[in-house]
Amino acid sequence: MTHLFDDPETFAAQALQGFCDIHARLVRPVPGGVLRASATPRGKVALVIGGGGGHYPAFAGYVGPGFADAAVAGDVFASPSTRLVHDVAARAERGAGVILGYGNYAGDVLNFGAAAERLRSRGIDVRTLAITDDVASASDAERAKRRGVAGDVAVFKIAGAAAETGLDVDAVEAVARRANDRTRSFGVAFGGCTLPGAAGPLFTVTDGQMAIGLGIHGEPGIAERPIVAASELATILVDRLIAEAPANGGPRVAAILNGLGSTKQEELFVLWTAVSALLRTRGFEIVSPLVGEYVTSLDMEGCSLTLTWLDEELERFWLAPCDTAVLTVGTVTAAPAADAEAEIEDEIAAPVTPGAPASQAAGQRIAVAFTDLAAALKEAEAELGRIDAEAGDGDHGQGMARGSAAAAQAARDAAEAGAGAASVLAAAGSAWADRAGGTSGAIWGLGLAAASRTLSDQAAPGAADIGRAAGQALQAVLTLGGARPGDKTLVDAFHPFVEHLTGAIAEGQPLTAAWTKAAEAATRGAEETAGLVPRLGRARPLAERSLGHRDAGAVSFALCSHTVLKHLP
Repeated sequence: MTHLFDDPETFAAQALQGFCDIHARLVRPVPGGVLRASATPRGKVALVIGGGGGHYPAFAGYVGPGFADAAVAGDVFASPSTRLVHDVAARAERGAGVILGYGNYAGDVLNFGAAAERLRSRGIDVRTLAITDDVASASDAERAKRRGVAGDVAVFKIAGAAAETGLDVDAVEAVARRANDRTRSFGVAFGGCTLPGAAGPLFTVTDGQMAIGLGIHGEPGIAERPIVAASELATILVDRLIAEAPANGGPRVAAILNGLGSTKQEELFVLWTAVSALLRTRGFEIVSPLVGEYVTSLDMEGCSLTLTWLDEELERFWLAPCDTAVLTVGTVTAAPAADAEAEIEDEIAAPVTPGAPASQAAGQRIAVAFTDLAAALKEAEAELGRIDAEAGDGDHGQGMARGSAAAAQAARDAAEAGAGAASVLAAAGSAWADRAGGTSGAIWGLGLAAASRTLSDQAAPGAADIGRAAGQALQAVLTLGGARPGDKTLVDAFHPFVEHLTGAIAEGQPLTAAWTKAAEAATRGAEETAGLVPRLGRARPLAERSLGHRDAGAVSFALCSHTVLKHLP
């Protein structure tokens, strides 16, 4: 259990605050994450890494000379928002480009990718690097779909060292991608992890069994088998990774035996004795191995093994000096403290231009609808988390509750300032994305923003306007998220909702009647996801396990569609 917390909603932020206080020599806090406390010269490529909380020492623990320049921190198991990634990276940038490094998860891909586009619009050369080391999460033929787990450490260490030598952004990116291509990880769990404030773990493992091929966000393993002795587990881990060895990998490997949160260091040492002997027997030369906690999953019981096949250049960067809270290699020359970074322009909207009276009235209805929406999602938080945990990471309820609460407050503020319907909806969407983080935050923020652009602050929206807004929101979600009907996502509720809404409006039915039909269609779509297997997202590696269970995103969308009904004009 995760025992020590005040408010589960602020667990990640408080943990980061404490970390920064303890490690003030190395890092300094900024909104959304941390920067190096030491000065970084102009003309150096910035390596900015990040992801959700709950993985300490990833990711803030790897900020320091010779490693990362900054880390962006999301809530527990939730990607940081686009805004936070953008702002932290803009503060870290030193005129030579930025590498954004993250695990290959849907929320991170969406938020880091969108942040990269915004940074490029400011003239900053940005490259994105999704780590794909987890061999259990996809076949070799679909390596681009693999998750990033403890291989993050090896790839980011090598990339950070390359950047520290003064290589340009093209060269640093090439080194980092080669390291990622030559890194493989595989893990097992003996017990699940528990989110702060939750009554129980996200998944359980049968007594006497171990889960094979787990994720680091509370995702269950892909199979279970009896717990074995350390020497036999070493054989399972090593054999699986060797079977996935890159072509022309060579005999020299960096190795990381990683504890996932509750496995004791002594147990890892016992296991390492068997792992190292087996690797040497198989003809490998182990270069500066690491044993300990490097990428965790809250209090999960388990471990993973990572191997990076080194060439001469990668080995030089793997062994290069660094100074971070968790990993110190060699001696790093002390640098002066950094000056206060340049302020990043706030993307807070200009003072609200009052909308026309009819649009203001519509904006007020929208604000009230978001207040009800936030209350409904807060009430459903635990159930949505339970559904999500069947084959995912269990954080969907928390993300939806956080995002909708922020959206409700932003909508109220905008409406009280006299904003029209379009501006109220836009404010709600921006706040939802910034506070929720993760995949759901990016998707809902994007959809609400697209819908707002079809409305006006000068007139109240009619039925046709609302139908077009829903259609534009769906199109934006399809375009950015890449999901299609049948993929077992919120699209399986959203698509039939829009189809029935626009169809009924086109037939001349009153908006309330059309919306009622659409909400019923969304509910049917959500229920039917129980018969689907996921083709996208964290649940995809556990496709068969998800059969018989509804998709949490589709269920929450259907709930939202019914909640909004009573607020229609």
